[in-house]
Parts: sequence; structure tokens; C-alpha cells
Amino acid sequence: MKKRLSIFAVLFSLAVIVPEAYAEQKVKDDEKETYEMLNLFGEVMERAKASYVEDVSDKKLIESAINGMLVSLDPHSSFLDAKDFKYMNEQTKGKFGGLGIEVTMENGIVKIVSPIDDTPAFKAGLKPGDYVTNIDGETVVGMSLNDAVGKMRGKVGTKVKLTIRRINEKPFDVTLKREEIKIQTVKNELKGDVAYIRISSFSEDLDKQVEKAFNKMKKEANGKLAGVILDVRNNPGGLLDQAVSVSDLFLDKGEIVSTRSRHEEDTIKYNAKRGDISNGLPVVVIINDGSASASEIVAGALQDHKRAVILGEKSFGKGSVQTVVPLGKYGAMRLTTARYYTPSGRSIQAKGIEPDVEVKPAKLEIIETGFERSEADFSNALKNNENKDEGAKKAAIKPDDAKDYQLVRAIDLVRALSIYNQEPTLKKEIEKQVAKKD
Repeated sequence: MKKRLSIFAVLFSLAVIVPEAYAEQKVKDDEKETYEMLNLFGEVMERAKASYVEDVSDKKLIESAINGMLVSLDPHSSFLDAKDFKYMNEQTKGKFGGLGIEVTMENGIVKIVSPIDDTPAFKAGLKPGDYVTNIDGETVVGMSLNDAVGKMRGKVGTKVKLTIRRINEKPFDVTLKREEIKIQTVKNELKGDVAYIRISSFSEDLDKQVEKAFNKMKKEANGKLAGVILDVRNNPGGLLDQAVSVSDLFLDKGEIVSTRSRHEEDTIKYNAKRGDISNGLPVVVIINDGSASASEIVAGALQDHKRAVILGEKSFGKGSVQTVVPLGKYGAMRLTTARYYTPSGRSIQAKGIEPDVEVKPAKLEIIETGFERSEADFSNALKNNENKDEGAKKAAIKPDDAKDYQLVRAIDLVRALSIYNQEPTLKKEIEKQVAKKD
């Protein structure tokens, strides 16, 4: 019996020691292979420097190698040299030079995420989903995204020719004049009794601008607003903290978004503080396939909390978080470090936000139906002795607005929700009928 126990003890100790020894050996083998690969990198660099058809600097080779390492991970990780890093900082402050388009790389070709309002790209009619195949006649195949962006940027006033490929259309060329891009991140206008807020990007102090715009329109409407429209169509995103802050303006409590990295302990949750600037007014958010990143955070948060109705088309689907790590005088690295999730736990990555009410862009045509006679047309009709004209302000839709079918639908939806919320008897009856059907 003792002999058997001794054999079992030896076997057990071997069962523990062998996996540990194997793990240690694997670590040593991995380290050895890493050193061998680094030696390979040094050898390739020396051969390229010595034998390439043209003279090439160590700096260019090393920066290209670093960038190649990062861009191979995903479309949003990259190396930024000092010039690119400066440009990125200017962009988040709402002022930079170029054409005014947010781009990504897809299958080796530059894809437009969205043109920015009132920029050369926007005025030229470039659309989300367009592909840039050539820049000044040079193919983008083989270029890194940074290289392509660098070629599109240039001195203010100079021109650049882009070859555009659009689905179901023949490729065409468009020549754009570079401008100093000063983004007006917030535009606002009172549409009758509806507060319309257009957000073109999420840059610094955006939340303060949105709150200021809302309060201005509320004052213009003498406090009698039917609701709010947030328009983030073709908004490529921007700063995460501003997406959180803008969402918080219309939420009283609850989670807005969470970011989750590969390590569970690094999960960060962003929660709303008390205080809804609209005091519960109906909110409609308009999105399309050019709404990305921060725009999707806002739409997802307000949708999950049933705080807003999302109208339009499915959004772009960029649900990853990039961290910019400064590298001193050499620039910075932009690395994807997490995914973000809506309050209900949805990942938007490669899926996007599905609208509650799908509305495609369309042309609105008014059809004349006939004589358009009414009771008031009779010569001996009884007079209406009320002098108030309650509907005049609400009904006004400008000709320019009528061209934007999605906006018209959003205005109608806000007003419908406003009427629904103001009529408790009607509201209870509708809920009662819905309950019966369920």
C-alpha cells in the first residue's frame, strides 16, 4: 500500500512539474523567436537601405515599419509623425486645412466616411460611401491612409483632383480647392415650435454650444417648444467625452456608454448626472450611414433609455475607441484600445445603430387635388368669432426644409409626440388599446 502511495505521489508531482516546465520552455522559445524576428527586421532594413533603387533614410524606413505594424491591426490604428499629430490636434479644436472629409481605408482604397458641412468636399457633392481611387492621377492602392490624407492636404488655395468611384455609377473626377477648414460644429434654427440642432462634429466644448443653442431657441419660442431635433447625419464623430456630455444634456440618470478593453478590470462606465435641459420634451435624432463613432454613442444612449426616437438610416458602425499616445518629438501613435457599448450592452462595431423609424432620403412633391374649397368659401357661411390663429406658427415649413424629406418627417414626428404627451386621456386610451392587442 505504501509503495502504491509513493508511486502516486511521484506521478502527481510529475503531473505538476511537467506543465510548469513546459510553460517555462514555451516562454523561452517565444522570447528566442522574438529576438530572431527583431534581428530579421534589422537585416531587412539594412538590405533595403543598401539595395533599394533610390536612396532612402533610416527615419523613413523606421516610421513606415512602425506604421505598417499598427495599420495591420485595424483601420483606425496608425503612427502619426509630428506633422500628422499637429494636424489631428487642430482638427479636434475645430480648425484645420484641407478638403473637409473624414476617411478610412477599406480593401486598400480610401473610403469616405462623411464630408463635413460647408467644406470643399461637401460643396462638391461627395457622399458617405464614396471611394477615392486616385489623387492627382496617382492610384491610392499601395498607399497608407496617412500617405493618402497627406496628399489630399496642402497649401490653402491650391487644387487637388480626386477620382471618385460611387456604387452603380461610372468613376468620375472632381477638382477641389483646398481651404482652411473652420468647422461650425453647431447650427441651430427654430423650425416653428421645434428646436433644430445640427451637430457636424464632436469637438471641444460642444456640450456648451448645444446647451447655449437650445436655451436661445427656447427663449425665441417663449418657452413653448414642441420638442428637439438633433441632426448628426454625416457626423464622423470626434471626442468621446463630448459624446457623453451631449447625451447627458438630455438624460436625468443611467449609463450613457461603457468602454471595454481586453482586460475586464479596465472597463469604464460613463453615467448621466441629474438635469435634462429640455425638461422631458420629445427628442428625435436623425442619423444616416455617415453618422459614426461619437454620433452613434449619442444615438445609442438616447435610444436605449427610450429618451429619443432615432429616425433615418442605419449608422456607419464604428464602435471602437482609439487612444493617442504621444511619442515626444517623433509624433504619436493612435491605437485601438477598447470597444464601446450602449447602456443595454450592444456593441455597435460593424453593426451600427438601427433607426426606430427608417426614412430614406426622398423628394417631396406637393400634389394639387382640385378646387380646395372649404366651408369658409360660402358667401353666407357663419363667421368664426375667435381671432386666434394657433396653427400658423406650427405649420410653417420653409421651402429649403421641404427639400429635406428626412427633416420634414422628423419635424412631424416631434409634433406628433408633443401632442401625444400633452393629451393624458388620449395617451391612456392608446396604451389601453396596445395592452389589449398584446
